[in-house]
Amino acid sequence: MLRMMLRPRWVLALLAALAVAAGFALLGQWQLERAVEQATVVERPTEEVRPFAGVAEPDGPTLQTSTGQRVEVQGAYVPGDTVLIDGRLNDGVLGTWVVAHLEVTDAPPGGLPIALGWASDVETAQSALDRFEASVDAAEPVRVIGRFLPSEPPTDPDHDGDPHAMSTVSVAALINLWADFDDRPVYFGYVTAAEPAPGLEAISSPPPEAEAELNWLNIFYAVEWVVFAGFAIFLWYRLVRDAVQREREEAELAAAQATAAPESAPQS
Repeated sequence: MLRMMLRPRWVLALLAALAVAAGFALLGQWQLERAVEQATVVERPTEEVRPFAGVAEPDGPTLQTSTGQRVEVQGAYVPGDTVLIDGRLNDGVLGTWVVAHLEVTDAPPGGLPIALGWASDVETAQSALDRFEASVDAAEPVRVIGRFLPSEPPTDPDHDGDPHAMSTVSVAALINLWADFDDRPVYFGYVTAAEPAPGLEAISSPPPEAEAELNWLNIFYAVEWVVFAGFAIFLWYRLVRDAVQREREEAELAAAQATAAPESAPQS
Protein backbone atom coordinates (compact mmCIF):
# COMPACT_ATOMS: atom_id res chain seq x y z
CA MET A 1 0.00 0.00 0.00
CA LEU A 2 2.75 2.45 0.93
CA ARG A 3 4.64 1.90 -2.32
CA MET A 4 1.44 2.41 -4.27
CA MET A 5 0.68 5.61 -2.34
CA LEU A 6 4.12 7.00 -3.14
CA ARG A 7 3.71 6.60 -6.87
CA PRO A 8 3.52 10.00 -8.63
CA ARG A 9 0.00 9.66 -9.96
CA TRP A 10 -1.40 8.68 -6.56
CA VAL A 11 0.53 11.47 -4.87
CA LEU A 12 -1.08 13.87 -7.35
CA ALA A 13 -4.44 12.23 -6.69
CA LEU A 14 -3.90 12.71 -2.96
CA LEU A 15 -3.13 16.40 -3.46
CA ALA A 16 -6.31 16.74 -5.52
CA ALA A 17 -8.34 14.95 -2.82
CA LEU A 18 -6.83 17.21 -0.15
CA ALA A 19 -7.74 20.29 -2.22
CA VAL A 20 -11.32 19.07 -2.59
CA ALA A 21 -11.49 18.25 1.14
CA ALA A 22 -10.14 21.70 1.98
CA GLY A 23 -12.84 23.28 -0.18
CA PHE A 24 -15.52 21.24 1.56
CA ALA A 25 -14.06 22.19 4.97
CA LEU A 26 -14.17 25.88 4.05
CA LEU A 27 -17.80 25.52 3.02
CA GLY A 28 -18.52 23.81 6.34
CA GLN A 29 -16.80 26.63 8.22
CA TRP A 30 -18.84 29.19 6.27
CA GLN A 31 -22.08 27.40 7.15
CA LEU A 32 -21.04 27.29 10.82
CA GLU A 33 -20.24 31.01 10.80
CA ARG A 34 -23.63 31.70 9.25
CA ALA A 35 -25.34 29.73 12.02
CA VAL A 36 -23.45 31.64 14.73
CA GLU A 37 -24.01 34.98 12.98
CA GLN A 38 -27.76 34.45 12.78
CA ALA A 39 -27.82 33.45 16.46
CA THR A 40 -26.07 36.65 17.56
CA VAL A 41 -28.31 38.66 19.85
CA VAL A 42 -28.72 42.30 18.85
CA GLU A 43 -29.21 44.30 22.02
CA ARG A 44 -31.94 46.96 21.84
CA PRO A 45 -32.04 49.86 24.27
CA THR A 46 -35.58 49.05 25.40
CA GLU A 47 -35.04 50.55 28.87
CA GLU A 48 -34.15 53.96 27.49
CA VAL A 49 -37.32 56.06 27.44
CA ARG A 50 -37.92 57.27 23.89
CA PRO A 51 -40.46 59.75 22.56
CA PHE A 52 -43.46 57.88 21.21
CA ALA A 53 -43.18 59.65 17.86
CA GLY A 54 -41.25 57.33 15.57
CA VAL A 55 -41.78 54.20 17.67
CA ALA A 56 -45.08 53.32 16.00
CA GLU A 57 -47.44 54.62 13.34
CA PRO A 58 -51.24 54.64 13.53
CA ASP A 59 -53.04 51.94 11.57
CA GLY A 60 -49.73 50.14 11.08
CA PRO A 61 -48.23 46.97 12.58
CA THR A 62 -46.04 47.03 15.69
CA LEU A 63 -42.47 46.44 14.57
CA GLN A 64 -40.27 43.93 16.34
CA THR A 65 -37.76 46.71 17.04
CA SER A 66 -40.47 48.66 18.90
CA THR A 67 -41.88 45.78 20.95
CA GLY A 68 -41.11 46.24 24.64
CA GLN A 69 -39.68 49.73 24.18
CA ARG A 70 -40.16 52.17 27.06
CA VAL A 71 -41.78 55.31 25.68
CA GLU A 72 -43.06 58.70 26.72
CA VAL A 73 -46.35 59.66 25.11
CA GLN A 74 -48.49 62.76 25.52
CA GLY A 75 -52.16 63.12 24.83
CA ALA A 76 -55.58 63.40 26.44
CA TYR A 77 -57.70 60.68 28.01
CA VAL A 78 -61.15 60.14 26.53
CA PRO A 79 -63.83 59.92 29.25
CA GLY A 80 -66.20 56.97 29.11
CA ASP A 81 -63.83 54.67 27.21
CA THR A 82 -62.09 53.04 30.20
CA VAL A 83 -62.62 49.27 30.45
CA LEU A 84 -61.64 46.29 32.58
CA ILE A 85 -59.48 43.47 31.25
CA ASP A 86 -59.95 40.31 33.32
CA GLY A 87 -57.66 37.35 33.82
CA ARG A 88 -54.35 39.27 33.85
CA LEU A 89 -51.37 37.85 35.73
CA ASN A 90 -49.19 40.20 37.75
CA ASP A 91 -46.13 38.46 39.17
CA GLY A 92 -48.06 35.20 38.98
CA VAL A 93 -51.23 36.51 40.67
CA LEU A 94 -54.46 36.60 38.69
CA GLY A 95 -56.29 39.90 38.61
CA THR A 96 -57.76 42.68 36.48
CA TRP A 97 -56.31 45.53 34.45
CA VAL A 98 -57.88 48.94 33.99
CA VAL A 99 -57.31 50.17 30.43
CA ALA A 100 -58.02 53.73 29.29
CA HIS A 101 -58.24 55.40 25.89
CA LEU A 102 -55.58 58.05 25.17
CA GLU A 103 -55.71 60.28 22.11
CA VAL A 104 -52.07 60.89 21.17
CA THR A 105 -51.00 64.49 20.55
CA ASP A 106 -47.18 64.40 20.39
CA ALA A 107 -47.07 61.93 17.48
CA PRO A 108 -49.35 61.25 14.52
CA PRO A 109 -52.87 61.46 16.02
CA GLY A 110 -54.50 58.18 16.94
CA GLY A 111 -56.13 56.24 19.72
CA LEU A 112 -53.78 54.37 22.06
CA PRO A 113 -54.83 52.03 24.91
CA ILE A 114 -53.10 52.73 28.22
CA ALA A 115 -53.03 49.98 30.85
CA LEU A 116 -53.36 52.13 34.00
CA GLY A 117 -52.68 49.39 36.56
CA TRP A 118 -53.68 46.08 38.10
CA ALA A 119 -55.97 44.99 40.92
CA SER A 120 -56.29 41.57 42.49
CA ASP A 121 -60.12 41.60 42.31
CA VAL A 122 -62.77 43.04 40.04
CA GLU A 123 -64.35 45.18 42.77
CA THR A 124 -61.10 47.04 43.46
CA ALA A 125 -60.49 47.46 39.75
CA GLN A 126 -64.01 48.82 39.20
CA SER A 127 -63.60 51.25 42.09
CA ALA A 128 -60.32 52.50 40.62
CA LEU A 129 -61.96 52.80 37.19
CA ASP A 130 -64.80 54.90 38.62
CA ARG A 131 -62.30 57.13 40.44
CA PHE A 132 -60.25 57.55 37.28
CA GLU A 133 -63.31 58.37 35.16
CA ALA A 134 -64.40 61.00 37.68
CA SER A 135 -61.01 62.71 37.33
CA VAL A 136 -60.71 62.61 33.53
CA ASP A 137 -60.69 65.95 31.74
CA ALA A 138 -60.63 65.59 27.96
CA ALA A 139 -59.09 69.06 27.66
CA GLU A 140 -56.25 68.34 30.07
CA PRO A 141 -53.03 67.02 28.47
CA VAL A 142 -51.29 64.16 30.23
CA ARG A 143 -47.89 62.50 29.92
CA VAL A 144 -47.52 58.74 30.26
CA ILE A 145 -44.30 56.77 30.56
CA GLY A 146 -44.50 53.02 30.09
CA ARG A 147 -43.68 50.02 27.94
CA PHE A 148 -45.12 49.75 24.43
CA LEU A 149 -46.42 46.30 23.51
CA PRO A 150 -48.24 44.93 20.45
CA SER A 151 -51.98 44.45 20.39
CA GLU A 152 -53.20 41.07 21.56
CA PRO A 153 -55.69 38.90 19.67
CA PRO A 154 -59.35 39.18 20.64
CA THR A 155 -61.08 36.38 22.49
CA ASP A 156 -64.67 35.17 22.39
CA PRO A 157 -66.63 35.98 25.57
CA ASP A 158 -68.32 33.26 27.58
CA HIS A 159 -71.82 32.43 26.39
CA ASP A 160 -73.21 32.90 29.89
CA GLY A 161 -71.09 35.94 30.76
CA ASP A 162 -70.92 39.60 29.85
CA PRO A 163 -70.66 39.87 26.04
CA HIS A 164 -68.45 42.94 26.49
CA ALA A 165 -66.05 41.25 28.93
CA MET A 166 -62.45 41.18 27.72
CA SER A 167 -59.40 39.17 28.74
CA THR A 168 -56.89 40.54 26.23
CA VAL A 169 -55.80 44.03 25.26
CA SER A 170 -57.11 43.75 21.74
CA VAL A 171 -57.20 47.06 19.89
CA ALA A 172 -59.59 45.55 17.35
CA ALA A 173 -62.03 44.80 20.17
CA LEU A 174 -61.46 48.05 22.06
CA ILE A 175 -62.35 50.31 19.16
CA ASN A 176 -65.75 48.63 19.07
CA LEU A 177 -66.27 49.77 22.68
CA TRP A 178 -64.84 53.26 22.38
CA ALA A 179 -67.56 55.82 21.75
CA ASP A 180 -67.67 57.63 18.40
CA PHE A 181 -64.53 55.97 17.06
CA ASP A 182 -65.57 55.32 13.48
CA ASP A 183 -62.91 55.66 10.78
CA ARG A 184 -60.30 57.28 13.03
CA PRO A 185 -56.61 56.37 13.29
CA VAL A 186 -55.58 53.92 15.99
CA TYR A 187 -52.29 52.44 17.17
CA PHE A 188 -52.21 48.66 17.12
CA GLY A 189 -50.40 48.42 20.41
CA TYR A 190 -50.76 49.56 23.99
CA VAL A 191 -48.67 51.05 26.80
CA THR A 192 -48.41 49.66 30.33
CA ALA A 193 -48.06 52.73 32.54
CA ALA A 194 -45.06 52.76 34.86
CA GLU A 195 -46.99 54.81 37.42
CA PRO A 196 -50.34 53.18 38.28
CA ALA A 197 -53.56 55.11 38.64
CA PRO A 198 -54.85 55.68 42.19
CA GLY A 199 -56.20 52.51 43.77
CA LEU A 200 -54.21 50.22 41.45
CA GLU A 201 -50.86 48.46 41.55
CA ALA A 202 -48.17 48.87 38.93
CA ILE A 203 -48.29 46.29 36.16
CA SER A 204 -45.29 44.01 36.09
CA SER A 205 -43.86 44.58 32.63
CA PRO A 206 -40.29 43.26 32.41
CA PRO A 207 -38.05 44.02 29.46
CA PRO A 208 -38.23 41.57 26.55
CA GLU A 209 -35.87 38.66 26.88
CA ALA A 210 -33.05 38.53 24.39
CA GLU A 211 -33.23 35.09 22.83
CA ALA A 212 -30.95 33.60 20.25
CA GLU A 213 -31.45 30.29 18.51
CA LEU A 214 -28.91 28.55 16.37
CA ASN A 215 -29.91 27.91 12.79
CA TRP A 216 -29.83 24.12 12.89
CA LEU A 217 -30.16 23.89 9.12
CA ASN A 218 -26.81 25.67 8.77
CA ILE A 219 -25.33 23.37 11.42
CA PHE A 220 -26.56 20.36 9.45
CA TYR A 221 -25.00 21.72 6.26
CA ALA A 222 -21.71 22.33 8.09
CA VAL A 223 -21.62 18.72 9.28
CA GLU A 224 -22.55 17.58 5.79
CA TRP A 225 -19.58 19.43 4.25
CA VAL A 226 -17.23 17.89 6.83
CA VAL A 227 -18.54 14.44 5.89
CA PHE A 228 -17.94 15.23 2.22
CA ALA A 229 -14.36 16.31 3.05
CA GLY A 230 -13.72 13.04 4.83
CA PHE A 231 -15.30 11.12 1.96
CA ALA A 232 -12.88 12.74 -0.53
CA ILE A 233 -9.90 11.37 1.43
CA PHE A 234 -11.62 8.01 1.90
CA LEU A 235 -12.32 7.78 -1.83
CA TRP A 236 -8.62 8.33 -2.58
CA TYR A 237 -7.72 5.58 -0.10
CA ARG A 238 -10.20 3.17 -1.66
CA LEU A 239 -8.85 3.84 -5.15
CA VAL A 240 -5.30 3.17 -3.95
CA ARG A 241 -6.39 -0.02 -2.21
CA ASP A 242 -8.26 -1.16 -5.32
CA ALA A 243 -5.16 -0.48 -7.42
CA VAL A 244 -3.03 -2.54 -5.05
CA GLN A 245 -5.58 -5.36 -5.13
CA ARG A 246 -5.76 -5.22 -8.92
CA GLU A 247 -1.97 -5.42 -9.32
CA ARG A 248 -1.81 -8.27 -6.82
CA GLU A 249 -4.45 -10.21 -8.73
CA GLU A 250 -2.70 -9.51 -12.03
CA ALA A 251 0.62 -10.72 -10.55
CA GLU A 252 -0.99 -13.89 -9.20
CA LEU A 253 -2.63 -14.53 -12.58
CA ALA A 254 0.67 -14.01 -14.41
CA ALA A 255 2.45 -16.36 -11.99
CA ALA A 256 -0.22 -19.00 -12.49
CA GLN A 257 0.07 -18.72 -16.28
CA ALA A 258 3.87 -18.98 -16.09
CA THR A 259 3.59 -22.11 -13.96
CA ALA A 260 1.07 -23.72 -16.29
CA ALA A 261 3.08 -23.03 -19.45
CA PRO A 262 5.92 -25.62 -18.90
CA GLU A 263 3.44 -28.31 -17.88
CA SER A 264 1.54 -27.95 -21.12
CA ALA A 265 4.65 -28.03 -23.34
CA PRO A 266 4.80 -31.20 -25.70
CA GLN A 267 7.24 -34.02 -24.75
CA SER A 268 10.00 -34.89 -27.31
